[in-house]
Amino acid sequence: MTNNPSKVHEPLFHIIKRTAMPKWQSWIVRIVSVLAALIVCGVVTVLLTGEDPIQVYVKMVEGAIGTERRIWTLAQNTAMLLCVALAVTPAFKMKFWNIGAEGQVLAGGLASAACMIFLNDKLSPVLLILVMLVVSVAAGAIWGLIPAFFKAHWNTNETLFTLMMNYIAMCIVSYFSYEWSVPKGSGHIGVINDATEAGWLPSIGGKAYLCNILVVAALTAFMYVYLKYSKHGYEISVVGESENTAKYIGINVKKVILRTMLLSGALCGIAGFLLVSGTDHTVNRDTAGGRGFTAIMVSWLAKFDPLYMILTSLLIVFLQRGAGEISTSFGLNDSFSEIITGIIIFFIIGGEFFVNYQLKFREKEANK
Repeated sequence: MTNNPSKVHEPLFHIIKRTAMPKWQSWIVRIVSVLAALIVCGVVTVLLTGEDPIQVYVKMVEGAIGTERRIWTLAQNTAMLLCVALAVTPAFKMKFWNIGAEGQVLAGGLASAACMIFLNDKLSPVLLILVMLVVSVAAGAIWGLIPAFFKAHWNTNETLFTLMMNYIAMCIVSYFSYEWSVPKGSGHIGVINDATEAGWLPSIGGKAYLCNILVVAALTAFMYVYLKYSKHGYEISVVGESENTAKYIGINVKKVILRTMLLSGALCGIAGFLLVSGTDHTVNRDTAGGRGFTAIMVSWLAKFDPLYMILTSLLIVFLQRGAGEISTSFGLNDSFSEIITGIIIFFIIGGEFFVNYQLKFREKEANK
């Protein structure tokens, strides 16, 4: 009696990384992904609400850009999300998984608020803003440097460490929100220097948010040049590809980790400064508004390219604001708008998957 070896069945398909895809093909994949998402959203809308999908999409567009004020708000929100995305990009390109942008933004925002409260009558308006900027950058940089120091010297898990730092920052902000609250004990600071506007970024041409947008535009240009053409940007890329290769060619990996996270935290500090000084004029544990996590998706979708991040930031903010208008106009709860946003983002991420990978199906066995 002979034992026949069991036949090994190959899986139906393998997922393999693409070597390259022409740009025009990649954009077709992305456009098809968005169109497919809109079709699925339309079906979900009819099934769950009975509303006309076309009217829903019209309201989404109106909610984002329906008025001049909404356009400026869209631009401001896009700029702030882009600023945080620029901050996390150097770390992620280095494969340092900085999940702590939320806490680093809060650290910068808290520093700005402290300067506004305690120095508003001691410094001239221009000097006060400069001091706020410097202190916010330092606070964000320190908050980013702490996990980098432990990673560089003891190889700690940066994902857990930076995530933990978020909660510590939230608790610190909550504590000072109670200590500085107006009225005392309310737990809310309220608008700081409402009467004098000390520490507020000035309006330019009557546009309150234009200063924030211009600062972020300058940071975008700086980060594009820094990552693409500078020696530091090259070292970040090499460390991200292989630490062993970086060490072999003489790059000080510990120094690169510390320097990169110092930059990442500093940019988050600037975001906190802009949010407190240029937008909210106060601080609380929700000042970052989840941007630290959303920015990761913005950076990844743009393949760590600061210029493409402008588009991905705009797309995500457009969806968020448009979906919010849907809930208001049709009397739906916020969950429905989140469903619509989630479906669209899911298809966009799926499109990126097919841009970078392909399915190789099992070849049919030849008939014997």
